[in-house]
Amino acid sequence: MVDLVTQYEKIKPEVDSAISDVISSANFIKGPEVVNFESNLSKYLNVKNVIACANGTDALQIAMMALNLQPGDEVITACFTYVATAEVIALLRLKPILVDVNADTFNIDIDAIRNAITSKTKAIVPVHLFGQCADMEPILHLAKEFNLAVIEDCAQAINAEYTFSDGRKAKAGTMGTVGCTSFFPSKNLGCFGDGGALYTNDDTLADKIKMVANHGQSRLYYHDEVGVNSRLDSIQAAVLNIKLKHLNKYCHSRIEAADFYDNAFANNEKLKTPFRSKNSTHVFHQYTLQLRNTNREALKLHLGNKGIPAMIYYPVPLNQQKAYTQEGAYPVTNALCDCVLSLPMHSELDKEQLTFITSSVLEFLK
Repeated sequence: MVDLVTQYEKIKPEVDSAISDVISSANFIKGPEVVNFESNLSKYLNVKNVIACANGTDALQIAMMALNLQPGDEVITACFTYVATAEVIALLRLKPILVDVNADTFNIDIDAIRNAITSKTKAIVPVHLFGQCADMEPILHLAKEFNLAVIEDCAQAINAEYTFSDGRKAKAGTMGTVGCTSFFPSKNLGCFGDGGALYTNDDTLADKIKMVANHGQSRLYYHDEVGVNSRLDSIQAAVLNIKLKHLNKYCHSRIEAADFYDNAFANNEKLKTPFRSKNSTHVFHQYTLQLRNTNREALKLHLGNKGIPAMIYYPVPLNQQKAYTQEGAYPVTNALCDCVLSLPMHSELDKEQLTFITSSVLEFLK
């Protein structure tokens, strides 16, 4: 699904030198590379504060802890997403309220959010799924109306850009109260291990996030809050500093690959290609088809026999997972779980590979 080896080979001298510098300095934890990366990403996203942490799941947990959410508080999020989003809500003894998603974008449905708000609701967690922003303008209006925090899960959408009705533009993760991202190796901006970060324009909240992520310390050995130990190590920061320079190119390559897929599958009645919203760019963390009147498992096997990976994100909706069982109507989520199939999507796909993948899909659909 991704080709991290080829990507590395193209930037090998830069990456190897950066890693070597960290090893030579022995500043493995909280070294200058981490500070530099936080500053560089802050400028790139045009957000005041970036706080690096150990992974994207930690980022979500730290955000909720820093916002002082309390056991029993309700947090609304999408039913169609990876488990980490709901996992941290439950871990903190908050109550995940799962709602359905939009049939076109796969992102959280605005009407479903409004219908789920109660007196116990304290936050909304929109997930910018597969590389495209959720519809943030109405989400932010709802948050203001009901005095709710907005925690953006932008682990799959770094560099996606949302356009407001007044023409203002903002990057995924920089519009709400706090944004949370992951640098898992397969992400559009990925490190060579685990990594994550939080973004916020609120300086007071940023200070709280830093404290929570560092054992609740206001200064060394003074613990003002219950915290966690969540750090991005210097080697990962060094890698990310190099790859951040190439992120625009990586995203452009993904969009070109998505365009190729779109053109190849145009007008095929058995396939619905990804929807591209007018108010958000799409950076294609995944390229996800919806299949119609097609045996998904048979197609997946057909591709696998040709050496082409394909993945189902996600086969079981969160409300049907044993750990998060929840009553409710989720018609869109249920339909998507039954019909989606993601094809290889990464920055190293070339025309020959794309032609082979698309022709193999179309061969099966004849």
